[in-house]
Order: sequence, then C-alpha cells, then structure tokens
Amino acid sequence: MTTNPNADLRLRRLSGDNEDWPAILALIRRAFSWMDGRIDPPSSALRLTPESIAQKARDEIGLLIEEAGWPIACAFLDARPDCLYVGKVAVEPVLQNSGAGKLLLAEAERIAAERGLPWLELQTRIELVENQRFFAARGFAKTGEGGHAGYARPTWVVMRKPVRPSS
Repeated sequence: MTTNPNADLRLRRLSGDNEDWPAILALIRRAFSWMDGRIDPPSSALRLTPESIAQKARDEIGLLIEEAGWPIACAFLDARPDCLYVGKVAVEPVLQNSGAGKLLLAEAERIAAERGLPWLELQTRIELVENQRFFAARGFAKTGEGGHAGYARPTWVVMRKPVRPSS
C-alpha cells in the first residue's frame, strides 16, 4: 500500500464481496457528472450498475479511498500484457485536488512495478482537456487516439506513463 500523506484517507483494494456497491456507483456517477453534455458519446459510467461494478472488482483490481468509512475515490486496474490499464478514476467532486487522485495513481504505479509492467495506460475523452492536463502533470503523455464505433472522429486519447521498476 502507498504511504498516505493524508492520514484521514484510507486506501484499500475492493474485495469483490461485501462492499457498498450502490455507494461506490453513486461516487462514480457524481465524479463523472460534470461530463454530461460535454462528451459524445455519453460516458460508459452511465451504464454501470452495482452488479457490474462488483463484477469489475472481481475481474480487475479495484482501489477505493475512504474517509471516515465513506467512499471518496476509486479506480479500476486491468493488468494487460504490456501495461496496467487505469480506468474509471473517480474522485468525489468536492474533494478534487485533495490528493486522492494522486494517491490512486501512485498505488497503480506501485502495483504495475510489483508485476513488472513497464507502463500505466489510460484513456480520456478528447473533449476533456482538464483530464489530459491532470494526467500529463503526473507523467502521462499522449500516445494515440481512437474513436467509438459509429464515430468518424477521434473521441478519446490514449495516455501512457512509464513505470519506475520496484527496487
């Protein structure tokens, strides 16, 4: 586990069982709500259910940050052959810039290094330049673009960050 500069925040892995999936889903929806009307197509977060999040936590590595037992940030990590894919990064809107996002990314990097994976990779929507700046400030660089099915234009960018090997 990554050292936590804010002792009030508790970072842990989601178990896949016995979690408050409706509360985690509500967190994700609040964190992604500012994108409504800005991105096309709409976010896949809108299609999530408590059951699909629970399955995602069983299939991937779910990270959760809690404050006083309440979920305030999460991310899901998918180990791929050459990278650890970071998805559904969500931070409670009123707590953005609190360090929770950085804590999630630091833990993702630690896990990637532990597994010998040389890259963290993520996708963010092309319209969300704020997200691109956030990730770039944390060492990610744009490595590509892609589009959703049925779109003739790019709808997302791929960003990667090299992982420092664990010592």
